[in-house]
Amino acid sequence: VVTNVVREQTETSNVIAQTDRGNPDNVVMTGAHLDSVFEGAGINDNGSGSAALLELALQMKRAHPRNQVRFAWWGAEEAGLVGSTFYVNSLSQEEKDKIKVYLNYDMIGSPNFGNFIYDGDGSDFDLAGPPGSAATEALFEKYFNLREIASEGTQISFRSDYAQFFEDGIAFGGLFTGAEVLKTEEQAAKFGGEAGVAFDPCYHSACDDITNVDELALEINGDAAAFVTSWLSLSTRVIDEEIAAAEEAEPAAGARALQVEQKHDITHWGDKWIK
Repeated sequence: VVTNVVREQTETSNVIAQTDRGNPDNVVMTGAHLDSVFEGAGINDNGSGSAALLELALQMKRAHPRNQVRFAWWGAEEAGLVGSTFYVNSLSQEEKDKIKVYLNYDMIGSPNFGNFIYDGDGSDFDLAGPPGSAATEALFEKYFNLREIASEGTQISFRSDYAQFFEDGIAFGGLFTGAEVLKTEEQAAKFGGEAGVAFDPCYHSACDDITNVDELALEINGDAAAFVTSWLSLSTRVIDEEIAAAEEAEPAAGARALQVEQKHDITHWGDKWIK
């Protein structure tokens, strides 16, 4: 076994920008991480998400959002989600409450890509995001359906910068085109590409260079990011309605969970009880 390890204390930065226009008390936040692993340039992971976010920010200069849009390019994601975790933990509760949703783009140009949407409603992997996440997933699905492009849910794995937003109860969503997992026969039939090969064979490797991005994947998912961000910049009603319904149902849900606890093992996650 050969290892190549650098241990040193250093500093990194998040880059945060937001629109001048829009309601500052109703923020749509979107982010991608800037850093790569030591082994390579990280052009797909995550130059793809960072570049798409930068183009979206440039295009937003001409827009007139009703809700403020905030852009974040995170530092030190590969070191353990350091930048995004620090940012969320540094916010007061009042500031967190102003963030209506967080949208994450991490690897959206994988060469053997699939079109994956974070499973906000828990229908695919039995873990739903905070209230508002299901409505966010549905907006991404709407984009893919309008373009008649295949998509499917991806697991909430807490491997990217949405993790601390989730932990703090902020609705989230986002896109992912696959990393080291092998594409199945069914996924190859759905998305094209090669079954039995990783979605990104250069994941966390030196070959994640400028040749390691599929331009079609980047175009599709970059447009999806623009579609959902633009929609929510004008109205977050679908998220507001889901949050309001969850708040109305919470006392009853809590009573039911306590009854279930007497008969079954359950897990406590934040302020929610999950069977």
